[in-house]
Amino acid sequence: MKIIPPVRVKRSYRQHLVAESAKVFPLLCPVREADWIEGWDPLLVVTQSGVAEPDCAFVTMTGASQSVWYITQHDAERGFAEMIKITPGVTACRLTLCVRSVVGGSEAEITYQHTSLGPEGDAFVAAFTQSHFEQGMRTWESRMNHYLRHQTLLRSSP
Repeated sequence: MKIIPPVRVKRSYRQHLVAESAKVFPLLCPVREADWIEGWDPLLVVTQSGVAEPDCAFVTMTGASQSVWYITQHDAERGFAEMIKITPGVTACRLTLCVRSVVGGSEAEITYQHTSLGPEGDAFVAAFTQSHFEQGMRTWESRMNHYLRHQTLLRSSP
């Protein structure tokens, strides 16, 4: 048995969105994300209801590796979801999403915690800087706000 201390990074970001939580939260779903994230196309989604729910599982490509996601908590009334993402040999990730209505829209608190599972994961954790994370979160925020305003996908420039 090999037991080692974790190589881990945790990053959080608060998005400001132009719609109330009841409209935002359903978009945080492996099926509905295709509505507002260009190129989002999971390889497989396992769901009883057809959308995000507790025990929903889905598979995506992360670089050259497949990642398995598992929704451990999904509570639309509270605007809270938790998912675990495993990319074998790279990282184990816990993602939490908390959406709450505020004046003029909603706020989404998004936290990713990545734990390395080996040398490739060590490199990933080292590169997952706050500025790198915030850049991705701002892009996500911009795409979601575009969708909420126009009900269309924001396309990247050619």
